[in-house]
Amino acid sequence: MTPNMGNVDRIARVVIALLLIVMIVTGVLSGALAWIGGILAVIFLATGAIGFCPLYLPFGIKTR
Repeated sequence: MTPNMGNVDRIARVVIALLLIVMIVTGVLSGALAWIGGILAVIFLATGAIGFCPLYLPFGIKTR
């Protein structure tokens, strides 16, 4: 797994994930949207932490 995400991309993903988590905790998102937002937050945190996005591979995208 060669990292394919740059620092700006990684920071943006972590910030979006944190915003989603805050929206879920405060009740702005509820029900199905909260579940979808939670799943996206986990994915964004994981890909931001490891610096690798598997969806970039088929398209040949590298932001690093």
